[in-house]
Amino acid sequence: MDSPSDARSRILDAAEELFAGGGYDATPTARIAAVAGVPKGLVFHYFPRKIDVLVSLVDERTLVTEEDPEPGDPAHALSTLARRLPLTASPSMRRILFREADTHRSVKDRIHGLNSELIRRARFALELALPGGRGDAARLEAAAATFAAVLLYQESIAHLTGHTIDADVVADLIATALFG
Repeated sequence: MDSPSDARSRILDAAEELFAGGGYDATPTARIAAVAGVPKGLVFHYFPRKIDVLVSLVDERTLVTEEDPEPGDPAHALSTLARRLPLTASPSMRRILFREADTHRSVKDRIHGLNSELIRRARFALELALPGGRGDAARLEAAAATFAAVLLYQESIAHLTGHTIDADVVADLIATALFG
């Protein structure tokens, strides 16, 4: 017999697959239950409304790990941060985030939060690389925001265009521009 967490995970797995394929609005709750192999009532036990499935899916599967970079090479710190970006782990979640952001405030807020977190962490990584912690705050903020913008750009359109950007090259470019 499945544990409650197994059934809940299967529901979220099914929702991720279906929302990525056809979109949130086109996916009935009954279809989520069928793909998850659970009764429809169990979906509502864990998620009282269909929107709660989407919100939980987005919140739980787009977490940024809490590890902060160590002092050292700024390009390496930025590259490491790029690899932790949760959107790279799941093309399905990427499709859901960028498709549903236009119509669901909670998803748009999550993308905004991811962007803010990425900028904060990139700025912190760059600050650690500065000797004595000195530096031009405006340049660091611009570099961090540029890094975040490139990564989110990459995640949002790479699947549409086939064009990819190497995060390591971007990290090296930003570090070189800041530190010479």
